Amino acid sequence: MLFAFSGRATRNFLTLVVVMHFILFVDRVNLAAAASVMQQDLGLSNIALGVAFSAFNYAYAPFQLVGGWFADRFGARRTLTVCGLTWSMTTIATGAVTGLVSLFAVRLVLGMGEGATLPAVTRALSKWTSLAARGTAVGITHAAGRLGAGASAPIVAFLIAWFSWRFSFVALGVVSAFWAVAWWWFFHEDPRRHPNITSAELAELPAADPAGKIGSGPVPWRRLVPRVAPLMIVYFCQGWTGWLFVTWMPSLLQKNYGFDLKKSSFLYAAMLFSAMIAEFLGGVVTDYLLRRTGNLLIARSRMIAASWILVVAGLVPAILVHDPVVGLTGFTVALFFLGFAIAPLWTATMDIAPKYAGSSSALMNSAGAVAGILSPVAFGWLLDRTGSWTTPFGFSVGLLLFAIVMTWRIRPDHSIETAPSLGGLAVAGE
Repeated sequence: MLFAFSGRATRNFLTLVVVMHFILFVDRVNLAAAASVMQQDLGLSNIALGVAFSAFNYAYAPFQLVGGWFADRFGARRTLTVCGLTWSMTTIATGAVTGLVSLFAVRLVLGMGEGATLPAVTRALSKWTSLAARGTAVGITHAAGRLGAGASAPIVAFLIAWFSWRFSFVALGVVSAFWAVAWWWFFHEDPRRHPNITSAELAELPAADPAGKIGSGPVPWRRLVPRVAPLMIVYFCQGWTGWLFVTWMPSLLQKNYGFDLKKSSFLYAAMLFSAMIAEFLGGVVTDYLLRRTGNLLIARSRMIAASWILVVAGLVPAILVHDPVVGLTGFTVALFFLGFAIAPLWTATMDIAPKYAGSSSALMNSAGAVAGILSPVAFGWLLDRTGSWTTPFGFSVGLLLFAIVMTWRIRPDHSIETAPSLGGLAVAGE
């Protein structure tokens, strides 16, 4: 089988998480889809709209740590229910905003709720997936998020065309509320307590706490932070380049290669679709490598390094050769392999700290969120100073080369708790 979700209970769990990722990213980018209509209706300047966009990121990064800590102490069931209700209420409230202040406020609170979400999901995945299935589970769920981001624009456009921009936010918020209720109703912190789980499913999952505790106790930050620090550095470099594709790639396609809006939008969508496929495939491959070799270093750290070597191999000709075919091919290859590395990165946080996966993933993802705040601004500054698209992307290549070296410091084979196992065999390191 491709991965160990062979029973009804584990399949239902995965379905809930996949749907959550789709909704999460729809709610995250729905403002961009409705921005032009809202800007005109609310009388917002371009600067004001930019301030509203930025509000999300101000809260998103710090609340990674809040969500990870909360999930590790009180469980993913409570944390994600609160998060889901937060997206719901703030999305609905967006339909009632009257100007910049209220729009900024709701986007800030949305960033809090969404910032706490992914670490809490990682905590749930660490309990409900086997070591041999984690990569595929992460790949599927993150691919669903990519799909949600891509689907947001047509969904919002349809709701605006048939109703209004205010109704579009209310409708999406109601969907989020239904998900939060479903999560609270169906999810069990301890898989053993799920009424429909089978003994075959339980045999594939990590051993549960014999005391049946929901939380994992105080987070051992002094042991955890040094072990996750290489992942944080590496994910910062990943996030730096990844956010450039999100924020600047459409402009590059138009200004550097001369594509019109329609053609550049189509090409950009195709690039994002390739990244979605890559995130799924990366999960499958990291699990395959682990089953084949029994070596977490190969399945996680070395796979990340190999992926980024191919990212650099795509970026270098794309930025040095001013040819649309070479550029599109190179940038697509680069974005594909950035996505390909996502699953081994996130599963490494679970390998290093299975009981504290919420906090470990929060540390890593907060570094990526900081990169998301800094890199678009730095790219714009370098572009203004040099007038060249090559220089800012060249800086990204330098960061990725540094990150490739740093992957040798990532040791998923050395858990801060106990050595992980795969099918009853100890997992090898080097």
